[in-house]
Amino acid sequence: MSFAIKSAVISVLEVVMIRILIAKAGLDGHDRGAKIVARALRDAGFEVIYTGIRQTPEMVVETAIQEDVDAIGISILSGAHNVLLPKITNLLKKKGIKKIVFAGGIIPDKDIKFLKKKGIDEIFTPGTPTTKIIEYLKKYFKLL
Repeated sequence: MSFAIKSAVISVLEVVMIRILIAKAGLDGHDRGAKIVARALRDAGFEVIYTGIRQTPEMVVETAIQEDVDAIGISILSGAHNVLLPKITNLLKKKGIKKIVFAGGIIPDKDIKFLKKKGIDEIFTPGTPTTKIIEYLKKYFKLL
């Protein structure tokens, strides 16, 4: 393959490659769901960066900035979603950064409206097929 063709292919890939940060906020150490979502997104063609467990909101936002991601997915099972998720969206807002932010984990239905008002774009509760998350992101990024 010639250099010109390789450059064109790389340019096309850069245009369509969507970078997604999957983060585990808070003190819970259960990350199986986060890893399953990360793998499903990767297999669907997204570039995925996984933070690992026990990230503070500041660490999540700093990683999103450093990695220049297009979206942030936060897995949370600790029950601290009403504190940690708004803190992440507030930090993004203070830094003037607009990213799609979605969350998953054990989040009661009664808290979803509150979290969406605080800037969480979508919430996926337990049992949501990964295909639904992929479809949501592809639709958001107009890849469908």
